[in-house]
Order: sequence, then structure tokens, then C-alpha cells
Amino acid sequence: MTDQTFKYLAMAIYMIVMLGIGWYAWKKTSDLDDYMLAGRGLKPGVAALSAGASDMSGWLLMGLPGAIYISGLSGVWMAAGLTVGAWLNWKFVAPRLRSYTEVSNNSITVPSFLENRLKDKSRILRVVAGVIILAFFTFYVSSGMVAGGVFFESSFDSNYWIGILVVGGITVLYTLFGGFMGATFTDVAQGLMMFLALIIVPVIGLIAVGGFGGMMDSINNVDPSLASIGGGTLLGGISAAAWGLGYFGQPHIVIRFMALRNPQDAKVGRRIGITWMFISIVGAVMTALVGIAYFQQNPDLSLTNPETAETVFLDLAQIFFHPLIGGLVLAAVLAAIMSTISSQLIVCSSALVEDLYNMVAKKSLTAKQGVMLGRAGVLLVAIVAISLAASRSESILSLVAFAWAGFGAAFGPLILLALYWRKLSLPGALSGMIVGAATVFIWGNIDALTSTLYEIVPGFILCAVVAIVVSKLTYKHNAEIEAEFDEAVRRLDGAAWREAQKEPVAAANS
Repeated sequence: MTDQTFKYLAMAIYMIVMLGIGWYAWKKTSDLDDYMLAGRGLKPGVAALSAGASDMSGWLLMGLPGAIYISGLSGVWMAAGLTVGAWLNWKFVAPRLRSYTEVSNNSITVPSFLENRLKDKSRILRVVAGVIILAFFTFYVSSGMVAGGVFFESSFDSNYWIGILVVGGITVLYTLFGGFMGATFTDVAQGLMMFLALIIVPVIGLIAVGGFGGMMDSINNVDPSLASIGGGTLLGGISAAAWGLGYFGQPHIVIRFMALRNPQDAKVGRRIGITWMFISIVGAVMTALVGIAYFQQNPDLSLTNPETAETVFLDLAQIFFHPLIGGLVLAAVLAAIMSTISSQLIVCSSALVEDLYNMVAKKSLTAKQGVMLGRAGVLLVAIVAISLAASRSESILSLVAFAWAGFGAAFGPLILLALYWRKLSLPGALSGMIVGAATVFIWGNIDALTSTLYEIVPGFILCAVVAIVVSKLTYKHNAEIEAEFDEAVRRLDGAAWREAQKEPVAAANS
């Protein structure tokens, strides 16, 4: 068998397993709540691995190693900011969001939660939030499609378009049928594959370059500044660390918190998720450093894509391993790409069906109609994202950065305020959301600004300031909001939550 045959065999095994998981989830999906939120029954380990896999995407194995390869250890501030941000998200958002979304009319999306939390009868908040989700997620999904195309180009000497169509097609298929449950179960398998790959590649690489000392000597021979964690400007360091701010507003991540079995599961989920994330990010950074050393020691070899260096992980995997093992390692990269695309497609689908269509429809959808429309939404967003990916005008990391900033600035401050501040008002939330999203969109499209400071920083700050100031000017006491706020906090206690679960049963039997 040829090398390419072994790699194709590994890819085929992976694709068949993913489709099998999607089919299993399809058999378990009966209504829109199942399709969008898996019936709020995720165990903490499943939620943690799913959140991690859907969060990290292709940038963990392609974008981040590429950035470190080019800029050196100064780029590690982004990894540090992300790790801290993820921990804070699990600590302060996960338990309260799980509790509050159930208390506030069993909300199953970020827009529906904000609407229910603020008792918005006009529904404009939900419409604006749904539109923002669709706009920024289209760019996010497109980044995954670009990663898929680059992956097939680098790994199989294939056509960019073939890569996009294969990755997009398989992901859409298992997401269409399995919905949130399918995306979550495949995320777990994909998260474990990513984890193992990010341990194996740098470990073998370290051995190949002569250990840690040999690696550092080679890096210093290329450019001593690459080994310095303090390189770059102050604003550059702030921009990199500020990626952590984005976690609070990412719909495809926080939706995992809503799907937990109970608020108390967030503690176990945090421990599992952050351990997975820390080891994975260290592996990604080490892969880049090993790559710098290896290609310095082997000048006859070169990166497939030297401009962005986003293929360093792929190139090393193919150099170090037998084609079958290398194919399975490459499948981990594909797993990272596909896990995020599937999660984002589900959120886009929920925005179309739950947050937009249901508000203009004259009659309620049946369970079957809701699922079918959700699947149509997945297909529509995928088609638009594929068309955007055709131009290849942006790197994977730049596309992710723009969408990440958009969600972080538009929703992050509002979710924190909604969970912890009673006096957030509807006008405050709406104005803050619009200002945050608009700031990112404008700032992120002006090179002089975005090259100086990452757009999430001004967007997040302006959203928070506007939301607080406008809320203070427009706040009116609402007894229902106060009662729900108190009940959501009360249910953070395990005994209170278990007691609350018995109340509907007791009422029905009385």
C-alpha cells in the first residue's frame, strides 16, 4: 500500500465513526429541545470535552502553532489569556447560567435567555441577538471551511475545494441528523483525539531535535527573540491576553453550560475542561517550538505553507510517523476543525428557528417541524460559509479572531451583568449589545486600529460601559425579574436545586 492509501484509510475510518455517532444521536432526537440542547442531560465530563473541542477548533492545531512558529514565545500570552478566560467562564458563568436559564422560562439559546431574563415583550433584543449570531458565526464557520481546505491541500496534495466540500459535507451530514447531541458526542471523541495528538507530536519531536536543550539551541540559531516571552509591544501583549475576554460571550461554548444536568456539575466540568485545555495548549506551543528547531536542523525540508506556518503540525505529523499512524494524527486535526463547525452550525440553526422564525410564525411548530427547520438552518448557513471560504483572502486565525471578538464584545458583558447584576435593563442590554458588535465590526476592518489593539478590548469595554450607564438611567423595578434572580441564585445550592426539581411533580399530583 502507498503512503497516500494508508492516510486515506485512516481518514475513512474516522469519517465512518463520526457518521455512526451522528446516526446514533439521530435515533435519540425526538423534539427541538433534544435537537438544540440534548434535553439538559450532559454529564460534566461530556460537557467539558465538548466545550473544549468546539472551542479550540482548527486554530489549536493549525492557527496557534502557526502564530507561535512565526512570533515565538511572545505569542504565548494568547494561550495564557485563553486558559484564564476559560477557567473564569466555568467558575462564574457555568453554574449560574445553568440555573438561570432553567428558571427563566427554560431558555435554550443565548438570545432567548436575554429576552426572558429582561422580560422583553417587544422581542427586539432577541431579533438583534439572533442577527449578530448569524453574522459573526458565518465568518467563524467559514474559518473552519478554510482550515478544511488547507488541511487537504497540505496532507493529501489535494485540491482546496475538495477539502472544503469533504469537510463541510461530512460535518453537515452528522449535524443535520444528530443535532446538538450528535455534535456533542462527536466532540467527545474528537476532543480525545486532539488531546492525544498534541501529546504525541511534540514528544516525538523533542526526541528528534535532541531534547529540550537541542530545541532551544536551534531556536536561538534561527532568532534568539523567538525564545523570549517578553517580545513585542505592551499593546500587543494586552491584545493577545485579551482573547480570554471572549469566552463569556461565545454561544457555542456557553450553550454547553445550559445543557449540564444541574448547576453543581459545573465544578467537575471545570476541573476536567481546564486540565484538558492546559495540556492541549502546552502541546500546541511545544509543537511550534519543535517545528522551528526541526526545520532549522533539516534545511532541506520546508513547511508546506511558510507564509502563515499554519501547517507546521500537519507537516511534522507526516514526517515523524508511519502513514497509517500519521493519518490518524491528521484525523485529529480534522476532528478539531469539524467539532467546532458542527457546534457553530447548531447555534446558527437555533438562531434561525428558535430566535427568529418562531417570532414571526403565525402558529407554533410541531416537534417534527422544529427539527426539520433546524436542519434546514444548518444547511443554509453551511452553504453561505462555504461560499465565503472560496476566496481564501484571510488566514484561519484572522477569521477566528474577528468572530471571537464579535461574540465576546456583543454578549460577554451582558451575560455577566445578567447573571450578577439585578439592575440590568432592556434598553441597557440592547444598546450595549449593538455598540459592542458595531465596535468590533468597525475596528476590526481598519488595519491601522486592529494592528495596534485587538478589537475585542474596545468592544468589550464599550459594551459594558454603555450597558451599565443606560441601565442606571432606565432601570425600573420588576417583581418577576427579582423573584427569578433570587430563585436562580438559590438553586446554586444542590439541595435547593433537587427540591426545585420535585415541585412540578408534586404540583401535578396534588
